[in-house]
Amino acid sequence: MAQPSIIFLIPYFGKWPFWMPFFLESCRHNPDIDWLFFTDCGIPPEAPANVRFSEMSFTDYCKNVSQQLGIPFSPESPYKLCDLKPALGLVHAKEIETYDFWGFSDIDLIYGDLRAYFTPERLARHKLLSTHERRVSGHLCLLRNTPELLNAFKNVPQWQAMLSSNQHFGFDEVAYSRLFIRFKKWPGLLRKLLSLTNPLWRQSEFVEAYSTPYGRLAWHDGSFNFPEYWQWRQGKLTNSQDGERAFPYFHFIGWKQRDDWCAEAYKNSTSDPALPKADAWVITTSGFKRCPP
Repeated sequence: MAQPSIIFLIPYFGKWPFWMPFFLESCRHNPDIDWLFFTDCGIPPEAPANVRFSEMSFTDYCKNVSQQLGIPFSPESPYKLCDLKPALGLVHAKEIETYDFWGFSDIDLIYGDLRAYFTPERLARHKLLSTHERRVSGHLCLLRNTPELLNAFKNVPQWQAMLSSNQHFGFDEVAYSRLFIRFKKWPGLLRKLLSLTNPLWRQSEFVEAYSTPYGRLAWHDGSFNFPEYWQWRQGKLTNSQDGERAFPYFHFIGWKQRDDWCAEAYKNSTSDPALPKADAWVITTSGFKRCPP
């Protein structure tokens, strides 16, 4: 079965985070998937060929959103762009017209082998693929490039007011999620039975990929004993706890939200400029490091 084409759309304004070289290296090892950034941060040196950058100001980007969606969109902070994620496909319909799937993604994560997870068979069965069981995963989600999915966010009541507001609503993981999952607090089997009447849910996949540990969600074994570190080796992502089990990506927001992690990780991760190009490295509570011997 042929591999459906995939592109991730990421508007990002301000300043690249210190871990950007590691993020880009994990993109490089997914060569048949594309990323398109809209940014004023400049083009990172030695960016891989499958990651493109459309340079523009935050103001100009917001003007384009206003034109494409027909709403006033002039937020004070780029953080508001998180609410825009379900609408990115429509905003950038021309840029994605040749792709089978488009997606949104955060950059506080490291990708593993995405094609090993999003297989052709999996993509053929679903129109939206979330890596969380009970909501749309705002840090990474794939959507089939169809008019139905491009415009699905318009089914959210008062979507114009929510996207136009300066307030951040968590639009992707809350209001937009309700279009697909309407009984998320119900037990698993009952939730699925009640959802069968919803065509959007039936055409989608909501499976926990355990990509975002160190939070309120238990690990796949039911415990709150999470891996001590994650290892990236030539595009494959594993961890200290699960042997050879590979994961599609590691979203390290659970560590990033700690001020002490950011300070120590910046110091350790930037002290070895050649590290991102190494065949392997680990992500720990103190940043990115060379693999132990």
